[in-house]
Amino acid sequence: MMLLVEGLLGLIAFLLGAALFSFMNVVAWRLPRGKNPLTGRSFCPQCGAALTAGDLVPVFSWLFLRGRCRHCRASIPVRYLLVELLGGVLALGCRWRFGTAYTLGEGLFGMRWQGLLALALCGVLLSIALIDAETQLIPNRLNAAVAVLAVLNLLLSPARWAGALIGMVCISVPMLLLCLAIPGAFGGGDIKLMAAAGLFLGWQHTLLAMFFGILGGGFYGIYLLAARKADKKDHFAFGPFLCVGIVLALLFGDPVLAWYCRFL
Repeated sequence: MMLLVEGLLGLIAFLLGAALFSFMNVVAWRLPRGKNPLTGRSFCPQCGAALTAGDLVPVFSWLFLRGRCRHCRASIPVRYLLVELLGGVLALGCRWRFGTAYTLGEGLFGMRWQGLLALALCGVLLSIALIDAETQLIPNRLNAAVAVLAVLNLLLSPARWAGALIGMVCISVPMLLLCLAIPGAFGGGDIKLMAAAGLFLGWQHTLLAMFFGILGGGFYGIYLLAARKADKKDHFAFGPFLCVGIVLALLFGDPVLAWYCRFL
């Protein structure tokens, strides 16, 4: 019986994550184009036809429609399916990381409140990563959303305030100083992102997130140089790598830090 309940709660969490990431994908498309993501019905960007509820079921609608618009038969990018699948997987990851909620006081949809906030953070980071990759800009309102989630997370765990405040400055301030010394070293959005994320993660996980971000960005930079797709003077969006680093630190920070401490 418990196995059935766990399976059902897992499915609910997966669909919740897929739905959230589907919406954040819309946010990532609308914000750079000056459109309000909270108003107006979803529509096909090719023919402009309004989408119905049957067109918007996460994962299943894309599969049922075979990746094509119901109205004009234009191809729907596979990115939409992959983003929704990623949201479902991360929802399961947040449920694994923060535990299952069996009562309303513990959380909703089978996920603890901390897990729901973590999933919301992952959703905002998705929009940040996609927008930064497209425009090399991170909207202030999305960084503000990360900060709001961080404050809500701290209200659930007031004992973490000291570590959170250190996390807010331990990476963002050095980034700012480096940017002042070397103009263009980091974007202002990257600095604000690490300040807000540091408030959510705490200082240890923030350092780990930056490590992951630099590692990923470094390998990508080496690839661009080796493939001659860029030279040493070119810039690329660093925000997506920071977002990946934040998610990795959020979900796997504790075991990674425990493994590292064994070597000290």
